Amino acid sequence: MTIPYDDVKYLVFDVESVPDSRLIKKVRYPEEEIDEPGAVLKFQQELLEGSNGVSDFIPVTFQYPISICIAKIREDFSLADIITLDKPQFRPSEMVRLFWHGIENLYNHASLVTFNGRGFDIPLLELMAFRYGYTVKRHFKDKWAGRNRYGNKHIDLQDFLSNYNAIRMNGGLNLLAKVLGKPGKMSTKGDEVYGMFQQGKIQEINDYCIHDVLDTYFIFLRTRVLLGELEIGKEQELVKQAKTFIYVNLERIPALKEYYDNWGDWVPWP
Repeated sequence: MTIPYDDVKYLVFDVESVPDSRLIKKVRYPEEEIDEPGAVLKFQQELLEGSNGVSDFIPVTFQYPISICIAKIREDFSLADIITLDKPQFRPSEMVRLFWHGIENLYNHASLVTFNGRGFDIPLLELMAFRYGYTVKRHFKDKWAGRNRYGNKHIDLQDFLSNYNAIRMNGGLNLLAKVLGKPGKMSTKGDEVYGMFQQGKIQEINDYCIHDVLDTYFIFLRTRVLLGELEIGKEQELVKQAKTFIYVNLERIPALKEYYDNWGDWVPWP
C-alpha cells in the first residue's frame, strides 16, 4: 500500500527496546568476572533494590530498539496505513536510519504522536542517532520540531493527559485503551519483551508494537475530541473506519488478527 507523503498529517509510533548487555557490561561492571547476560541481571537486581522492589526497569541510556512501528494518519484523522520498519530483518541501525530519514526528509510536515515519547522513545532514538552517526539536523535545530514540549510537532499523549506530569498516569496506555473499549495489553506485556527477545521472538515483539500503536491512535482520537478538533460522532465514525481497515488488512498484516479478535466498542460507565 502506497500513501502519498503529503497525505500524511500525523505519525503515531511506538518503539520496543531491550537492555544493551554489552554496554551495561562495559559501563557498569568492566572489572568484574561476569558475562553480558549476567550484567543485565545484576543491573536489574540493583535497580529493584534501589527502588524498594518497585521496578527493575533499565534506563533508556542502556537500551537499544528492536522494533519501530508507525501508523500513518491523514489530516482528517483517518488511519491510512501501519508499517513496521526494516521488516523482516529488524536491524536496529537500519530501523533508526529509516525512522530519522522519514522524519527529516519525507514526512517533515507531519506531527509525531506518542505515548511517553518524550520520556523514552525520542531520547532513545536520539541516542541511537548519536551512536550510529546519523544527522538529525531539523529535529535538533528547528525550535518547532519534535523537541519542543509545548509545540504541535510532537504530541505526547501521556504528557498531555497527565497535565504535563502534574499527576502520574497510573495504568498508562493500557488503562486509557480499555476505557475506550480497545484491547490494551493482551497476550504480551511490556516487561516480557526482553525475555521474548532472548527466545528469538522478534516478530511477536513487532506484533505487540503494532498493537500499542493502534491503542495510541484511538487515544489520540479521543484527545482530539477533548480539544474540539473532532465531534464525538465523527470520532466514532473514524473508529469504525479503522476497524474496517484492520479487517481488510488481516492477511497483509497478520499482527492485526489478535487485535481484531479482542476488539471492543466504547461503552462508558458508570
